[in-house]
Amino acid sequence: MAFFFGLTVPLGLDTYLPAPDGNPITPEKAALGRALFRDRALSRDRSISCATCHDAGRAFTDDKPLAIGVDARGGNRRTPTIVNRAFGKSFFWDGRVKTLEEQVVQPITNPREMDLPLESAVARVRHHNFRAVFGREANAADLAAALATYVRTILSGDAPYDRYVAGERTALTTEAIQGLQMFRGKAGCIACHVGFNFSDEKLHDTGSGLFKTPTLREVAGRAPYMHDGSLNTLDEVIDLYDKGGKKVPSLDPEIRPLRLSPSEKKALREFLRALSGRIQEGYRGAELP
Repeated sequence: MAFFFGLTVPLGLDTYLPAPDGNPITPEKAALGRALFRDRALSRDRSISCATCHDAGRAFTDDKPLAIGVDARGGNRRTPTIVNRAFGKSFFWDGRVKTLEEQVVQPITNPREMDLPLESAVARVRHHNFRAVFGREANAADLAAALATYVRTILSGDAPYDRYVAGERTALTTEAIQGLQMFRGKAGCIACHVGFNFSDEKLHDTGSGLFKTPTLREVAGRAPYMHDGSLNTLDEVIDLYDKGGKKVPSLDPEIRPLRLSPSEKKALREFLRALSGRIQEGYRGAELP
C-alpha cells in the first residue's frame, strides 16, 4: 500500500493519483464531494442522487441494463463503474469529455438522468459547507471540483491477482493462473485490457459502435455487461469474444474468433473473478471542518 495526501492506495494500483493543478486532492474536499454524491437534491424531483446509479455495494454501478433517471426515464447506455477513474484519460462510454471535472456535472443536467439546471443545483446545495473547503459560497466550478475529488478517491485493488503479482504464490488458484495465461496469450484480452487498471482507455468497436475499454477491476460483481447491458454473465461475454464479436465492417482488428475450449473459458472466467478485491472511497474519518 502507498499513501497519497493521507489517502491509502490499495495494492496493485499506481501510487500516484493524477489530479489537476487547480484541483488538488484533499480530505476536506473529498468529504464534501462524498456528501454531494449522496444528496438527492441534485435531481429535479429530489428522487435520485449520483449514488443511486453508482452504488457502492455494486462496485459503483447498478444492476440495470440501461441507466434510469428521474421519472423512470430510460437512458441508452449502461451505468459504468467509476472505480479507479482517477486514472482515466477520457470519460463516458464514448470518451466525449477529457476531465472528471467536466464529467461529474453532466448527469445532473442531462434530461434523461437528474434533469436539473446547474444553477439550480448550486442553489440547492448551498447548505453544504463550501466555505470551509473553498473559502467562498457554493458555485458550479467548486461543485464540480468537490465531486471530481471524491470520485478520485474511489479505488479498487488488493485483489487476489495483485497479491499474486506481489509474490503471494497461493493467492491465485491453479485454474486462475491458467486463466491469466489465456488472458495474456491465446485469448488476447491484454491487447485492450492492459496495465494495472486493465484498460487502454481507448475506443474500440466490438460490433456495435466505438466505446471505451472498461476496467476489469471488480468485473465479476458488475453484471450486466457491455455498454448496452446486453450480456448477463461473464460466460456470455467470453462467448461473444470467443466467436469474434459481432460481424460488422467496422469491427476492431483485434477482435477475432478465439476457438477456446470449455476448460479454457472456465479458466479465463476464474481469472476475471480474481480481479475483485478491496474497494475504498473517501478518506477514513475525514470530516468537514
